[in-house]
Amino acid sequence: MEKSRGLYRSREHRLVAGVAGGLAERFGVPVWLMRVLWLLLLLPGGLPGLVPYIILWILIPEEPES
Repeated sequence: MEKSRGLYRSREHRLVAGVAGGLAERFGVPVWLMRVLWLLLLLPGGLPGLVPYIILWILIPEEPES
């Protein structure tokens, strides 16, 4: 079964909240690459990566159970 093209927090590729995994699935990039991008945003003091991550964690719904 093909996954929906909607944006959801991933249940399968989750380390914290599934935000990076969900974005990777939605845009068709490897999960590790999305995690590296978030890590790079966290390096200059945390806020450029942490604040958007928390906002997306709140706004993006969790992937429905299949």
